[in-house]
Amino acid sequence: MLLLASCDAAGEVNDGDGAAPQAASFDEEAEKAAIIAVSDRMQAAWNVGDYEGYMQGFLNPDIVFVSRGRFQDGWQGTLDHYIRDYGRDPEKRGTLTFYEPEVWMLAPDAAQLITKFHLDRPEHPLWGINTRLMRKVDGDWVIALNHVSAVETPFEEEGGEAPEESGETES
Repeated sequence: MLLLASCDAAGEVNDGDGAAPQAASFDEEAEKAAIIAVSDRMQAAWNVGDYEGYMQGFLNPDIVFVSRGRFQDGWQGTLDHYIRDYGRDPEKRGTLTFYEPEVWMLAPDAAQLITKFHLDRPEHPLWGINTRLMRKVDGDWVIALNHVSAVETPFEEEGGEAPEESGETES
């Protein structure tokens, strides 16, 4: 006999027997904090020029990454893009800040993360928004789909300045 079970977005287990769902061990606030921690680690890695460390936040090799109106070529293509387009020079790489994170849990192993970001650098500073589909793979949250929308002028409501460091992270 084959038993099928499913989880709804609240992490409740339904074994298909028509009975009320039973709560699974799912702590939504802890999962949201773990997702934001991925962003924090990525920000810290970027800011010391550790692109490989930054890339640990992405699903490898199958990340879908959309930026500047085109798809990057998977995990390696995204890493190559960072090395090629941002280089190892701290002034060209800039300082990255992710802020105002919003997390929506879609399922116990899926969430949407939206953050604003500021890439502060002397030439071509960027302000933007990341929309990310997060997946929990082998117990770790990773970005499965990343869409970046960026501009070279500050958001009006921020007066051109990135917010103070909040310990939350981009790109």
